[in-house]
Amino acid sequence: MSLKTGHATEIALSKPVYSYKKAVRETVWVDTGRDDDRDGKSDRVAVDIVRPAEPAAKGRKIPVIMEASPYYSCCGRGNESQKKTYDAKGRPVGFPLFYDNYFVPRGYAFVAVDLPGTGRSDGCTDAGGPIDIRSTKTVIDWLNGRAHAYTTHTGTTPTKAGWTNGNTGMIGKSWDGSIANGVAATGVKGLKTIVPISSISSWYDAYFSQGAGLVGSAPTPGALIRTVESDAVGQRCAAVNKPLGDPAVVKSGDWSPIWAERDYVADAKKVKASVFVVHGQQDLSVRTKNFGQWWDALAKNGVERKIWLSQTGHVDPFDYRRTEWVDTLHHWFDHELLGYDNGIDRAPMADIERTPDHWTTDAVWPPKSTTPLALRPVQGTQAGVGTLGTQPGSGTETFTDATDKSELDWAAHIDQSTGEKAGFVTKPLTKPLRVSGASQVTVTATSTTATANVSAVLVDLGAATIRDYNTGGLGISTVSGTSCWGENSAQDSACYKKTAADTKHVTSTVFSRGWAALGTAADAHKVQPLTPGKPYTLTLTLASVDHVVPAGHRLALIVAGTDWGIANRATDRPTITLDLAHTSLRLPVVGQPGLPAA
Repeated sequence: MSLKTGHATEIALSKPVYSYKKAVRETVWVDTGRDDDRDGKSDRVAVDIVRPAEPAAKGRKIPVIMEASPYYSCCGRGNESQKKTYDAKGRPVGFPLFYDNYFVPRGYAFVAVDLPGTGRSDGCTDAGGPIDIRSTKTVIDWLNGRAHAYTTHTGTTPTKAGWTNGNTGMIGKSWDGSIANGVAATGVKGLKTIVPISSISSWYDAYFSQGAGLVGSAPTPGALIRTVESDAVGQRCAAVNKPLGDPAVVKSGDWSPIWAERDYVADAKKVKASVFVVHGQQDLSVRTKNFGQWWDALAKNGVERKIWLSQTGHVDPFDYRRTEWVDTLHHWFDHELLGYDNGIDRAPMADIERTPDHWTTDAVWPPKSTTPLALRPVQGTQAGVGTLGTQPGSGTETFTDATDKSELDWAAHIDQSTGEKAGFVTKPLTKPLRVSGASQVTVTATSTTATANVSAVLVDLGAATIRDYNTGGLGISTVSGTSCWGENSAQDSACYKKTAADTKHVTSTVFSRGWAALGTAADAHKVQPLTPGKPYTLTLTLASVDHVVPAGHRLALIVAGTDWGIANRATDRPTITLDLAHTSLRLPVVGQPGLPAA
């Protein structure tokens, strides 16, 4: 394989020269130095390892690819929900996903860590909190000779990682990738790179958006934990995790210490590892704000970065761009962990899916030519049907919160007066308009009730074929046949079911969203009661995206109340009036936007 970089094509890749079948498979038990489950003993986390036998026999030390997960026993990993398996003596023989099959023959160790309180590990998982992060960091410390591990769960025979040079790359999707983000934010020595896929950068933003509760995550972090821990662990860890299920703390929408200690963005300045971000732009489980704010914070601190943005929902790139993904990941790990000059650092920073299976690249993301564009809504001749342009806004619009309508309903009826939304639309664009980054919508609004949530969405109005992210496959479908990546063993196949794009023809595409409690207007960290009839000015930060509205299509801004199926409703059902003279949209656009005159 080779990577086209725009310069000379380099072929500097690790080769499958080691035996996977004869690889060393072992479990070590890393002592965290803490007793988080309060049983009077220091907790040990289970670390399952598969590594080629030949390098150690020759005195050569190798790097590590590591995934720390709560899902190895309860739920499985990947499109096929694979779990770790063990032989009769408890030795690991089957590892989920292709990382072991593909990279172990190429001179890497693969290390699969059971998060505390899951699988075979002691302790208590705490949904990306200090216990999860410290325990995983301790594994990297052990790989670098700074922590202790043992050959058995309760034994006293120590073991060292003399077979590794300590260079570690973390990878994972969702919770797993969130742990990679959190560990990188500790600045731990030895962590050279992370590859977070559809991952959280601040757990508050997995449950809330500016005070508005979001649908899709477990009701509380405590409920999420109960999906991955056994009944016995749940009883043992009940006291530890009680605050994570307290509705007064985790359902109010207010910022609290629970969220502060799960905010990795705040510690982005500590990150020393490079970061390869992967996210679906239609991910409604881990919304794209999570990658956007992380990316911006890393850029501010000069962290080496790369990014892939797909049209999918919460999907691993192995299941929507398999060949290119394995090739790119191979180059990335070889460069970051083995030091190979293979051109990946000179390749385009960003790969972005424009239409199903059609990708473009950018040397830098967002592009250097990105500039802000201010658009303003203007009252139209029908209630709730206005225009959007560069001229100052005027008039008012009023809508009543409807808890059975979603952004898709709003978009489908954008040119109709429906009462539950206010829509503002440009004329057909004279040339493509590319939005790259996070937009902002500022509203000045009055509510008839003491609580009110506001949603703002951007819509591309025009015929298109997109990945159907609203189905169970989230934009992919599993098809017949398999493809193989790496070597097999009797207990661990390297072959995986093939997938294909699940597409849909549409006349409108919601491509960016934001939600907020109007009561956060004065303090973004606290939801305060509203005074009915009093105007409040609030800025909503919409999800980070990279989307092109084609020439001939129209751009729409919709402001409404409850985004059914995505955001929770407020306690009340308000009627909200927008002051359009003090309402605006700020878009990050690439080049000239091609907006026709109003």
